[in-house]
Amino acid sequence: MYKEIYKEIKNYNNIVIARHIGADPDALGAQFALKSIILNAFPKKKVYAAGSRSAKFKSIGKTDNIDEDFDYSKALLIVLDTPIKRRIDIENFEKYNNTIKIDHHPFDEKFCEIEWIDDNYSSASEMIADLSLNTKLEMNKEAAEHIMIGIISDSNRFLYENASTKTIRLVCDLIDKYDIDKNIIYEKVYMRDLNELKLQGYISQNMIITENNVGYICITDDIIKEYKVDAASAGNMVSNFSFVSELLVWVTFSEDVKQNLIRVSIRSRGPVINDIASKYNGGGHKFASGIRIKSFDQVEEIVKELDEAAKKYKENL
Repeated sequence: MYKEIYKEIKNYNNIVIARHIGADPDALGAQFALKSIILNAFPKKKVYAAGSRSAKFKSIGKTDNIDEDFDYSKALLIVLDTPIKRRIDIENFEKYNNTIKIDHHPFDEKFCEIEWIDDNYSSASEMIADLSLNTKLEMNKEAAEHIMIGIISDSNRFLYENASTKTIRLVCDLIDKYDIDKNIIYEKVYMRDLNELKLQGYISQNMIITENNVGYICITDDIIKEYKVDAASAGNMVSNFSFVSELLVWVTFSEDVKQNLIRVSIRSRGPVINDIASKYNGGGHKFASGIRIKSFDQVEEIVKELDEAAKKYKENL
């Protein structure tokens, strides 16, 4: 698979790298790392990191604008960290001459000509590191830092089960070889302002917990404005409740008035949740998934399904 992907990259002078909507540090880290190693090997190629710019993670990197006269019919599209076609943060998908998908989520649907899917990886960023190690797309410090950002974020600092000894060895090698300051990496991923900390306190005080240990909260636009954060930041709070003994599953429902939807972020310490997310056109991993719904009217239904999953999980302990 490495050679096949490398061959296609070598064959195209115009390459666009895309990832999922609502980009997180892994999607961004993988995207910028891949761009960097391609240009490191082929400086004359035109390589674009496409997609909406992230205000929260702007320190990770800035995406590119694709030229208006861009010839899609002669270009290669590489989609990262995206198991479902409708979640790609890009336009004109059908116009590309060839497409490649690189993803560490469980398989959902085939939408690219070439697909490398392996959910044994901690992150899409780790997959890009392996691509570099097994081809002539040589690593550099910039790419190594972006790969570290993606791995540390998606493994939650190696707390999740998807972080293998191979993952940890890779990060150690990157730190040693490229003299990476891990404190700078952590700042790019975890730095937040005081307003977000205040919102976390609000969530802690107002989270509702069901009989079977599902914690959930609806964060309306009024609350988002009161705490002077944005919908994406509110949803990202879900990762801060990983080790609360009373919670098996925890969910934030965050209103996004700009996009006219509700962002649903789900995490779990045991019950499998991505099958439930898929029912609502969402997806993700077994213990970390996301959905986008039209209104708060669906909250009760989703919580009920998660509560049932938690109940079955507890019965089988």
